Amino acid sequence: MLDIKFIRKNPELIRKAIKNRGYSDDILDEFLKVDRERLSLIREVEDLKHELNKKSKEIGKLKSEGKDSSKLLNESKILSDKIDLLDKKLKDKEMELMDLVLRIPNIPHESVPVGLDDSANIEIRKWGKPREFDFEPLPHWELGNILDILDQEKSSRLSGSRFSLYKGLGASLERALINFMLDLHIKEHEYTEIFPPFLVRSDIMLGTGQLPKFGDDMYKIEGEDLWLIPTAEVPLTNLHKGEILPEEELPKYYTAYTACFRKEAGAAGKDTRGLIRVHQFNKVEMVKIVKPEDSYEELEKLVSEAEEVLKRLELPYRVVLLSTGDMSGFSASKTYDIEVWMPSYNRYVEISSCSNCTDFQARRMNTRFRRKESGKLEFVHTLNGSGVAIGRTTAAILENYQDADRSVRIPQALVPYMGVERIERPLDSL
Repeated sequence: MLDIKFIRKNPELIRKAIKNRGYSDDILDEFLKVDRERLSLIREVEDLKHELNKKSKEIGKLKSEGKDSSKLLNESKILSDKIDLLDKKLKDKEMELMDLVLRIPNIPHESVPVGLDDSANIEIRKWGKPREFDFEPLPHWELGNILDILDQEKSSRLSGSRFSLYKGLGASLERALINFMLDLHIKEHEYTEIFPPFLVRSDIMLGTGQLPKFGDDMYKIEGEDLWLIPTAEVPLTNLHKGEILPEEELPKYYTAYTACFRKEAGAAGKDTRGLIRVHQFNKVEMVKIVKPEDSYEELEKLVSEAEEVLKRLELPYRVVLLSTGDMSGFSASKTYDIEVWMPSYNRYVEISSCSNCTDFQARRMNTRFRRKESGKLEFVHTLNGSGVAIGRTTAAILENYQDADRSVRIPQALVPYMGVERIERPLDSL
């Protein structure tokens, strides 16, 4: 969240940022109104407490002189009751203010292009050349069916629409990708592997910005204060919630494989077929907890680490800097998307999103560090990035590595993990 004093002092800066992100600035007007009411209550309570303190001294003086203090005692009781009532009102007003500040998004960095949708995004670079096929390539969901490695019918029977079921070498490919990505980030990028719970409490979801604004997009366990995580960013970023870290322990790099759960409304069409937009998917996530002065340099490094996954798999991709209105991450100050080439769509499709959240999440989690020389406490900066989405990588491999006989070659980087070089079409389907 943003600092309340900063919002109060810079309302027009916040208003501009909110509008640039495509949100209504009504939330700011309501915040400023409630903040004024809160400050007014604070002044009223302080004045009454000062008056009560004066009367208490007068009562003490009368009592020491053996004089009647009943009138002042009655007046003090009335004051005390009024203070109690106003204290309750103040507490309610502070809760109302906190709910509002938790709904105000982070301020975009000055380098983020201003625009309300993806038309304002900036392509930063491309890597690899999309393959030119001498046959009609199939979409991954059709290939998965022909190769008998994906079974949408059975997944629908088990869980409904937009879930996936992998079979045989399809399941092996998914598992190989998880291990390959974890090994890369742990052994070469120096991340510490975490295997966190897939269920977290509400305060953990609040810490990374999923709550309160996006509760309707998540799955909650009925009757319990537990949510299915939409990404491993949630537990990883909250690992140091409420802690004060020594400066010398920063930066901290964490990576994790988890399943991810999202309601993913989405639009009808191709995106809702196959493995691209589903309610449950696997992902390897990267999270960084760093000093403020290092966070934007660490963001560039984070993007390059996610890119390395696609380079090793030899999948064409591009890196895009998202505009203010296209940054879906409520907590992000700056976001790069990495988009992989998908032949069936004849376009690039997001496979990783890498964001610098500055101190926005740290304030919500109260995660700070102590400067070694000065002893000063400061909020850390947090970053997160997909390293990368597994299902979409599986889809990209199936589509980009397919051959005319409908078999699929395995990228060389994955062969040691798979134990095979190709997924062949079953004999009984030929």
